[in-house]
Amino acid sequence: MSPPAPLGVLLLLLAALCSCCSGGLVNEEVRRTVDLSSHLAKVSTDILLANPAGGAAAAGFTLAVEASLAPHLAYIGASIKGDDEEDGTLELKQTTSHGQSGEFYKVQFPSSLAPGAKLRVKVDMVFSHVLSPFPSHITQAERQLVVFQGNHYLFSPYPTRSQTTRVRLASKTVESYTKLGNPSKSDEVIEYGPFRDVPPFSEDTMRIHYENNSPFLTISSITRTIEVSHWGNIAVEETVDLRHTGAFLKGPFSRYDYQRQSDSGISSVKSFKTILPASAQDVYYRDEIGNISTSHLQVLEDSVEVEVRPRFPLFGGWKTHYMIGYNLPSYEYLYTLGDQYALKMRLVDHVYDDQVIDSLTEHPRGHTLPYLTTADPELHLNTYLTPCWSLPVLRPTKSNLVGAHIQDVVHYTFNKILMLQEPLLVVGAFYILFFTVIIYVRLDFAITKDPAAEVRMKVSSITEQVLTLVNRRLALYRHMDEVVNRYKQSRDTGALNSGRKTLEADHRTFTADIGSLQARLKAEGSDLADKVGEVQKLDGKVKDLVSRCCQEAERLVAGKVKKEAYIESDKTLTAKRQELVGAIDSLLDTLCYLCSRDEAGRQRVEGRRLTFSSSCWKKNLQAENCCRLSRSSGRPSGGYYGRETRSMHLLCKFEKAEMVWRSR
Repeated sequence: MSPPAPLGVLLLLLAALCSCCSGGLVNEEVRRTVDLSSHLAKVSTDILLANPAGGAAAAGFTLAVEASLAPHLAYIGASIKGDDEEDGTLELKQTTSHGQSGEFYKVQFPSSLAPGAKLRVKVDMVFSHVLSPFPSHITQAERQLVVFQGNHYLFSPYPTRSQTTRVRLASKTVESYTKLGNPSKSDEVIEYGPFRDVPPFSEDTMRIHYENNSPFLTISSITRTIEVSHWGNIAVEETVDLRHTGAFLKGPFSRYDYQRQSDSGISSVKSFKTILPASAQDVYYRDEIGNISTSHLQVLEDSVEVEVRPRFPLFGGWKTHYMIGYNLPSYEYLYTLGDQYALKMRLVDHVYDDQVIDSLTEHPRGHTLPYLTTADPELHLNTYLTPCWSLPVLRPTKSNLVGAHIQDVVHYTFNKILMLQEPLLVVGAFYILFFTVIIYVRLDFAITKDPAAEVRMKVSSITEQVLTLVNRRLALYRHMDEVVNRYKQSRDTGALNSGRKTLEADHRTFTADIGSLQARLKAEGSDLADKVGEVQKLDGKVKDLVSRCCQEAERLVAGKVKKEAYIESDKTLTAKRQELVGAIDSLLDTLCYLCSRDEAGRQRVEGRRLTFSSSCWKKNLQAENCCRLSRSSGRPSGGYYGRETRSMHLLCKFEKAEMVWRSR
């Protein structure tokens, strides 16, 4: 439809004047496509720009957005298409225009557009929250109707020679639409135009009221945390606040009708698909309650699809909160050159089709970020094994994001020597823990000290050492008995003399050690020193009897005494030794009992008792068997075998003494 003749002349003059003011460029042909099939308004415009002959070369052109739609602009991009059918993305820079409202973007050509030349440019715009539910409240059984208000013309600072507008809807059901230029409607498509000789900055309201049951999901807030471990892993977690921004649910919700009728709650959202990187692993999906098991995971060749199903369907005005996370191998996304790193990851994942994000907060490490984001360089992120002063992060924020913002994220600098901080922190933590325990167990938290208790502990320790040395000294006699028995069979005088020297040397050492312990007991004022002295005297007599046994054996081997006389003499010596060993046993029982009277001494002796008591009965049984063998073979039952039996009985008597002490 063309304007009337007088008005057309006036518009042509105004277009020529604006053309001169705008740098001489003209929109020779414009083809607009407005996609309203989802909850976003996607406007794709093909513009054939012409630079009239006789003017100057143009270095770029200006894109304009209406003031009514500018607050809803989520994405804008421009590209050119040459003869080789290859698209070239153009750089945009926001600018201003005096005397005009709206938003303006300056676009630079790859090379200047000469006078008389033409260039085809493609401009893509995505608007969010421009579809308003009307009515704003619907019941569960009703369908959702929305209203879109836009511009029939291309809002441009340049005159337009010819323009067509094609609108694609979500369904065939259209309540009403504007009739400018006698548009044509076919199924879900409405075509406007062509419009001829449109002046710059022309506006005419286009209003379409139609049915749209697509998911009206909006991410009101998403916090995306990317933890980069230079040991080989990248952990990603997204905390999402999701709401349904369609028509509010009016009346009650019936779960029965929702499951029985396929068209019940047709505008609600049961589930949606989130697309993760192909190498994503250890995927989890949970909320404040815990893991949500209704989700499904499908691994594809080039991606990982997660079917996110909330705990309840989302109707208009309803919202949900959840967290989704996964791990990635760092070698696929992290590139390095010295201390310079490039993390080539998406600013945001594909949460769902035609996504809208009102507010994004990112937690990567880095310095350079895409898009116009705001960041807090003073923020620090606290993680495991990482002190807050060593992990500075950027916290970029961005609002009104759509799927076109899925691009790479950051470049940053990282000193590789800092990779050692985590293992050093682990080593240092364990070192401090062990050192603290060592210091703690050695501290005395008693308010007042008890000198008597300390003396008793010292006496118990000394007595324990005395018992050990006495047992070791008795073992020397056992060894000497074995040497004498071998001598009587082999008649090897050298072996007998060697054993005798060993007995003398070891006996002298043990006796000296016991004497020094006796002196310490006497210094502590303990009555046990007298008992130890009596043990020393009795042991000296036992040693003399052992020496006489050796002498009698030498006389027997030399033929100086007959066998019957030797046996009679050996029986006499054995009887005396048994009597002396019995007296030593009694004294040792007394030492054990007196040592275990106080709690500290009992604990010390208990350790020794646990060491020997496990084999007490076994050794006692072996000793009894040896005695039986000696009696059956005609050998005397004294000597080593008697002492072994008494030594075992000594340990058993110690246990009995302790049982008596406990019963008291």
